[in-house]
Amino acid sequence: MSDAQWTPDAQELADLELALLGAWPADRRLDVRLPEDVSGPVELLDPEGLPLAAYDPATGTVRALDAPTYGAFRHLHLPPATVRAEHPDALGILVDQPLTVDDVTTVVDAEDRTGRRAVLLVRSGPDPLRTVTVPALVRATAAALPGRPIVAVALARRADAQDDRRLTDAVVAAYTDERLALPRTGAPSDAVAAIVAADQPPLDERGLVVFFTGLSGSGKSTIARALYDRVVEDGRRTVTSLDGDVVRHHLSKGLGFSKEDRETNIARIGWVAAEIARHRGLAICSPIAPFDSTRKQVRAMVEDAGGSFALIHVATPLEECERRDRKGLYAKARAGQIPEFTGISSPYEAPSDALVAVDTTGRTVTEVLDEVVGALVAAGLWRDE
Repeated sequence: MSDAQWTPDAQELADLELALLGAWPADRRLDVRLPEDVSGPVELLDPEGLPLAAYDPATGTVRALDAPTYGAFRHLHLPPATVRAEHPDALGILVDQPLTVDDVTTVVDAEDRTGRRAVLLVRSGPDPLRTVTVPALVRATAAALPGRPIVAVALARRADAQDDRRLTDAVVAAYTDERLALPRTGAPSDAVAAIVAADQPPLDERGLVVFFTGLSGSGKSTIARALYDRVVEDGRRTVTSLDGDVVRHHLSKGLGFSKEDRETNIARIGWVAAEIARHRGLAICSPIAPFDSTRKQVRAMVEDAGGSFALIHVATPLEECERRDRKGLYAKARAGQIPEFTGISSPYEAPSDALVAVDTTGRTVTEVLDEVVGALVAAGLWRDE
């Protein structure tokens, strides 16, 4: 492939930003995983399709094409040269969690002792250990130490602790000659705690996607609709139904039933559901979703958006689904009139990561719904009042 373009993953985009700003270590190769058919130089794009850099996979070198423009607090993403020019002889403080009162005392004491100003380097790259979102971490840092300059540093945490420490030390050293260690003891101030609480509400107040999966005729749409009605009757949450047939008509009109089209349909449902969860709403989805990899993709989208994902396997046996067959679909599939029909000519991969598996055979809707709600309550995703 020539003149190729590629969008790196979140960690690689963070690494690329450091390289473009001049904060990436000179002795460390910049690696971007590319498709197998890409062998020459490639343009690296941001998630919105803006070309950021020309990348040579043979050497790991990049040439800037444009600066990143997306993301909250973008104006705080500064190159080390700018930070050093504006704040010479600064004390570098790496902030990857909300600052405690003890942390603040340590910084203020160091400033008084040395006569040097602290520059707060907020770690904004992907970090599984971070307990708040990056925007909340920036706000909490400003609340803890008002008046100090804040710099957002796209430093992604590495899985290997030693490698992460080496990279962190090198990147911080690009911004400042002296780094101040924090005690990380004590509790945050009331102002910081309020920001954290607003950013990380209890599980039962966060965005939630309840994702029903199962064979055609398993009863998943019926249970999903019953859950939707119960949420509306309860009145405490906003709720959106993303039923398989309704989505097919509106969101995925024109898609067929090939494996690729079915995966595209589920990905679209997942994206919409994740956006609902991002704004702390509740989305109820009920597609067949036969493939484990696509369900996991949806889970990742929802969790990346800060929501919770509850997978409900409606595990009604194939024989019972065929017996119901209100639309005559199984009969047509058996006769070869419907190709790639899940459960007949196309596989259904039963999930191993479902919150609960329910069989609707011989049971009332209320009985099954109570089991589903009970599982949500037990997981802390639903408040039973």
